[in-house]
Amino acid sequence: MTTHKQEPAFADDSFSLISNQKLLALFSTMLHCRRIAESSLAPLENGRSKVSGSSIVGHEAAAVGVTIDLLPGDTVAHNLWPDVILKAINPSVSITSDIPLGSRSAVARKQSRHLTILFSSGKRTRQARWKKALNRAAERNLPMIFVSFNRHEDCIGSIDAQITRPKSKGYALPSINVDGNDVVAVYRVAVESIAHARKDHGPTLIECVVADSGDPLQNMEKYLIRKGLVTRKLNGSLASRYTRELQNWELSAPTPR
Repeated sequence: MTTHKQEPAFADDSFSLISNQKLLALFSTMLHCRRIAESSLAPLENGRSKVSGSSIVGHEAAAVGVTIDLLPGDTVAHNLWPDVILKAINPSVSITSDIPLGSRSAVARKQSRHLTILFSSGKRTRQARWKKALNRAAERNLPMIFVSFNRHEDCIGSIDAQITRPKSKGYALPSINVDGNDVVAVYRVAVESIAHARKDHGPTLIECVVADSGDPLQNMEKYLIRKGLVTRKLNGSLASRYTRELQNWELSAPTPR
């Protein structure tokens, strides 16, 4: 199996095919995710917190950029974040924490053109179930998108190491490195990968290269300020809105027994 790697994708201040409305939606949704993650009064479900305080922080660009445009019937398989985060991004998607199940469902639903998105990170991308899902998707030309997170210093050669070469046939699996701190870059790559999969052209592997020193939310805010789409006053009003929504959600949630 071969992979077709591209240079890392970055956003360009001077040119964008993304509408201003979509840019603002990306930023607003990232901010919503951050506010959920920072909520210190997360209600419990079955004795466990529904919100992890920091698990999504730093990964908002990839989570939002990849999933915001998914359609009803599409599935997200992951074990990285609370489901409430993904539901805040796109309430229409189905969610499972079982990666093998997500992979098998993609086989069963291939003719429907519904997508399956698999997220993983770090050492999890070297686990047998992740590699098996990659190979199955490539061999059967499944409508799947694989999204992995790697620190910049760890990403060299990581994609090729994940994929074993079939003995009798070669299967092409496009793979793209993207700046995981840049939601505009992630969104552009995701849009192309989603269209590729829905046209029955098979899976794509997106590797989000994340810098520890980067903050995707701050990066997007600066980008929108430069484009004249956001002011710090508007940002503050959005933050206040989501803080109020979280407070109402926390107050209305049933008290755990």
